[in-house]
Amino acid sequence: MHEAAAVSTIAHQIQLAVAPVFLLAGIGSFLNVMAGRLARTVDRARDIEREFASFEAERLRLATAELYILDKRTTLANLAISACTAAAFFVCVLVALLFVADLAAVGIGRPIAWLFVIAMGLLILGLLLFLGEVWLAMRAVRLRRDAMPHRRG
Repeated sequence: MHEAAAVSTIAHQIQLAVAPVFLLAGIGSFLNVMAGRLARTVDRARDIEREFASFEAERLRLATAELYILDKRTTLANLAISACTAAAFFVCVLVALLFVADLAAVGIGRPIAWLFVIAMGLLILGLLLFLGEVWLAMRAVRLRRDAMPHRRG
């Protein structure tokens, strides 16, 4: 009978951990997207830097402006990745504490709630930083659009 109770308790804890695990999966997917954007940003900056010395004056001015934007995008992407990674870490700690608290019959509900609040705060920060990176990316696209020859008629 005692063995059945232990299995039931663990099954209940696993059920409680499912929501945070789905949250971890979502954060992981988001980290994948941000890492891809960061890689493309770094590749674009390297491409510009490789040809930088051969640019004429106007193209040099545009390339310098784009490199400045790419530098900001890289910084924002790195910060977003850091914030989301920290959020995932806190979710992992939260899941571990849920198990420990129930199995050891320790009442640590308030710290668990705070861990969740901190994780959500970090995820929100990561999303806002990502939004900033996307905004800068659109600014760079507009910059290149401005450099295009204008059609007439």
